[in-house]
Amino acid sequence: MIQSMTGFGKAVMVVCDKKLTAEVKSLNSKQMDLTVKLPLPYRELELELRNTIAQELGRGKVDVFVTSETIGSAGASQLNVELLSSYKHQVESAMQQLGLAQPTDWLATLLRMPDVYRHDINEEVAQEELDGVRQVVRQALQATIAFRTQEGARLEHFFREKIAAIGQLLGDIAQHESARIEKIKARLLQQLEQLEQVDYDKNRLEQELIFYIEKLDITEEKTRLQNHLNYFIETLDSSEHQGKKLGFIAQEMGREINTTGSKSNHAEMQRIVVEMKDHLEQIKEQVLNVL
Repeated sequence: MIQSMTGFGKAVMVVCDKKLTAEVKSLNSKQMDLTVKLPLPYRELELELRNTIAQELGRGKVDVFVTSETIGSAGASQLNVELLSSYKHQVESAMQQLGLAQPTDWLATLLRMPDVYRHDINEEVAQEELDGVRQVVRQALQATIAFRTQEGARLEHFFREKIAAIGQLLGDIAQHESARIEKIKARLLQQLEQLEQVDYDKNRLEQELIFYIEKLDITEEKTRLQNHLNYFIETLDSSEHQGKKLGFIAQEMGREINTTGSKSNHAEMQRIVVEMKDHLEQIKEQVLNVL
């Protein structure tokens, strides 16, 4: 079962009079691109949480946000009145020097200044609270993985449909091959007949026709493409993270389809090749989201 790199998870828990919330957002990326934002009292957990997140999610552009909200009046922030007074004097002095009118709403102006609330950030965080942060992050990660798995199932269904469509088109090519060879041969003979007073060795011509037609043969390309289609499905059935591998297989499929198109020299076969390319491009676009 494949997983998508796109996912979201959220978890909330209450511990030590604190409401802890963790959110995880994940998008596709070639490597692990991780951003973790924690409240200052929990910064000591950042390295540990980074290791846990990277191990659980593997790859992707991942943003993790943890917030803490005090329940009730315990630990509530207090206004720093001394700092507010200092800001007011500074603003009054600046207004006087610049010749500007003083604010009409002093309170709103001062409350927008930095650090006007006192936080007990130096208070030691209880071990139970730190364990709560670890737990809420793990819960958010599990929700993200569940989201990724659900998206992965949708992608797998999409890939199987597209691979089946390419396989069907590959089978449709066969019914045009014999007519294509006869048409090419007839066109060459017709062009020779239009040349006046030209004598040629028919046996040599037959040999050259065989050589030319062999160069247009697409048997090997069809065989390799079918093998790639089978390998893609086998890789889908793997339990490992195979996003990059699926991308490589899709590239090889593209090479065989392109070669088939360049050799086809037949309008209907080229139309089929265009349809195959369309399905393959959709696969390439979506395989970027696979973990």
